Amino acid sequence: MQHYLKGTEDVLAEVKSSRAGLTEQEAETRLNENGKNKLAESKKISLAERFVKQLMDPMIIILLAAAAVSGITAAYENESLADVFIILIVVLINAFLGVYQESKAEKAIEALNEMAAATSKVIRNGSQITIKSEDIVVGDIVILEAGDAVPADARIIECASMKIEEAALTGESVPVTKTEDTLLSDDGKDISLGDRKNMVYMGSTVVYGRGQAVIVGTGMNTEMGKIADAISKAKESSTPLQIKLAGLSKILSFIVIGICIFIFAFRLIKIGDFSSEVMLDTFMVAVSLAVAAIPEGLAAVVTIVLSIGVTNMSKRNAVIRKLTAVETLGSAQIICSDKTGTLTQNKMTVVDHFGDNEELLATAMALCSDAEIDGNGDTIGEPTECALVNYAAKLSLRKPDLKNQKPRVGEAPFDSMRKMMSTVHSMDGRFIQYTKGAPDEVLKLCTKYLKDGTVHELTDEFRNSILADNKRMADKALRVLCAAYKEYDNMPSSFEAKDLETDLIFIGLTGMIDPVRPEVLDAIKECKVAGIRPIMITGDHKDTAAAIAMELGIIDDPSQAITGAMLNDISEEELNRTIGNYSVYARVQPEHKVRIVKAWKQNGMITAMTGDGVNDAPSIKSADIGIGMGITGTDVTKNVADMVLADDNFATIVNAVEEGRKIYDNIRKSIQFLLASNLSEVLSIFFATVLGFTILHPVHILWINLITDTFPALALGMEEGEDDLMTRPPRSSKEGIFTGGVGFDIGYQGLLISIVTIAAYFIGHYIESGVWEVASSPDGITMAFLTMSMAEIFQSLNMRSQRGSIFKMKRKNMYLFGAMIVSFILTTTVISVPFLAEIFEFEHISIQEYGIAMLLAVSVIPIVEMIKAIQRSVKK
Repeated sequence: MQHYLKGTEDVLAEVKSSRAGLTEQEAETRLNENGKNKLAESKKISLAERFVKQLMDPMIIILLAAAAVSGITAAYENESLADVFIILIVVLINAFLGVYQESKAEKAIEALNEMAAATSKVIRNGSQITIKSEDIVVGDIVILEAGDAVPADARIIECASMKIEEAALTGESVPVTKTEDTLLSDDGKDISLGDRKNMVYMGSTVVYGRGQAVIVGTGMNTEMGKIADAISKAKESSTPLQIKLAGLSKILSFIVIGICIFIFAFRLIKIGDFSSEVMLDTFMVAVSLAVAAIPEGLAAVVTIVLSIGVTNMSKRNAVIRKLTAVETLGSAQIICSDKTGTLTQNKMTVVDHFGDNEELLATAMALCSDAEIDGNGDTIGEPTECALVNYAAKLSLRKPDLKNQKPRVGEAPFDSMRKMMSTVHSMDGRFIQYTKGAPDEVLKLCTKYLKDGTVHELTDEFRNSILADNKRMADKALRVLCAAYKEYDNMPSSFEAKDLETDLIFIGLTGMIDPVRPEVLDAIKECKVAGIRPIMITGDHKDTAAAIAMELGIIDDPSQAITGAMLNDISEEELNRTIGNYSVYARVQPEHKVRIVKAWKQNGMITAMTGDGVNDAPSIKSADIGIGMGITGTDVTKNVADMVLADDNFATIVNAVEEGRKIYDNIRKSIQFLLASNLSEVLSIFFATVLGFTILHPVHILWINLITDTFPALALGMEEGEDDLMTRPPRSSKEGIFTGGVGFDIGYQGLLISIVTIAAYFIGHYIESGVWEVASSPDGITMAFLTMSMAEIFQSLNMRSQRGSIFKMKRKNMYLFGAMIVSFILTTTVISVPFLAEIFEFEHISIQEYGIAMLLAVSVIPIVEMIKAIQRSVKK
């Protein structure tokens, strides 16, 4: 309902109330009918539900199925259940890690509830009483004073110099001066939230003056309720890595099923024996291939590498709330940032002035204000007036000292119609009046001006120079205030504005602004070098937003700025088509922010959204990654965000982007390493099956996948970032894991390891039997296991860089060297210790066989180095 376009009496009639308020009986009836003045609570996800969700990954399901089949088969044949236990342990570790990282339940709606006032003053039965804010109903008359939190949406019916802090709701950094007057809509269009001067909203705070308002919306029917509803409806999008791994899981699922069916049918047809024993044996071969095809350690490796990244980011003041969201930052192409408190300091500051007596100007501004300096040295009061008091303090004019020298004896309070205020102070037996306000209005009342310590008549020429300076400051998006004074021999007989504010002497102008954070300039430059486009979204006026954006280098022309009202006239299709034309969005409402984020995402851009206010929450949740402010941010924003900046520093985002890119690079290295290893196992078993011999048993493959491969894969996740990490363009959201030659690399590297493994088997069989033939060989199996294990360990060295030579790398990865040593010791132990060798069905091999297997394994390093050299030369 557009209550702001209606008169106060019409609104009172519409909600069936009066200035005397509701009766207790009517209020109780309405409370029973419409419910409490509370926001709907979100459904909490239990630990059990989150744990089950972790097990729903396709690769995990395949692993569990393989474990079940292996368990049934092992029980039937009275064999070891080692492979079953290994699979289950890995699955459980992965699930527990995921649940631990995402253990915090959604608290956004609860935080919104906490923002509402605990109690409120209302008029009922014609008398003022205090009630719980949640018991307020539509039609209640609420009394608002400085310091009060607004408990629900209301239409102002009485107002005395009341200013409301609405930054958390609208993004407007300056408190809004309110009025009870009916507003007029331009051309029949709606009035934006930030311009509804006769309305107050849940979640805002009274910072100055007083007033009364009639409640027109409670609970979910408030503007805050709309935000809460938008939060609950915003869909949580999957991260690029989640999408890619889900696709990989599906591909592997089809490969596993296809290989199993083919091998099962091929063996049965080749043997021609369909007895239960042969079918079971053939089934176990198919299971071996399934186990070989599934990278069992991949899910755990990705989870752990992401966890390591989370820890590293927290050390750099970026707190990650969702594990899988880490790598999204690395592919971010758009960062939509709220202005107030994120790009700026959310602290009005005087940065310019006009007038030749700055001390008098600062004194006038400080004394003609109600802001004070408390015992801790902090300035308290309305932000604009705080800025003026701080301005004077920087000139060594502290307000407590000024008040002692010139105590206030009378005043004409600020009025939104006059747009000024005046205070009268005693001064050595005489009296001086200071007036501050809007330059145009104050200047109308000035007849003289002060220059070089002398009072002069105000000429048109000097008046024009004042107006020119006023325009100069306004063009820089500064908020300009004017100060004037007047002296009396005796105390004025009247403190009415009409009596005080005449024949004033102009002192000067001050220009203030919410200044940009000093580190943001460099951060935005780094973003642009990294191919990331910064976007400013704010509730401030277009001119202010454009000026700050130009100062920061976000835009170079005001035409690249657009307002929320203009967005209302643009269809979804047109916005999707023209979104790239704009980098600044001013006077926006929460629904606009969501539209902007969705439009960028519709254009295939990985979009991040930063913010601190409640109004940012829906868009933060809609973005690919939402970033909240840890210090100035509301609880709502923090709980909805994927990442929280502990230091509220925009530059921290750039650090997080760098870390995210490094993490993705390292995960891709780990994936390439694991898939090449698994491909070598599939090819080896497939080739051996076709020829009719067993090269490795399922438990051998599991050992290699989960023990030998996992440690180096984890160590690759600790690799330092490449030198060109932050000069590359962001990855496209459509870019797959196998792009950039990764697919080819996996293919040839997997084939290479398979070749040396099969070669080791035949050499082992020849040394054992003295003949070259296709036949079962215990020595061959043991040598093949040793060669494959060590070849994959040496292959992890090759994975430190996809194209660079490992012999020219200056960075050291001690984790990888340690992992290689651990894997080498474990592999040697399992074939050397008698009782372990017996469990795994290994044969004791000679020093000669051991040496040949190691030489075959280490050969992957020079071969891959040669192919890398060829790839580098071709790229040039």
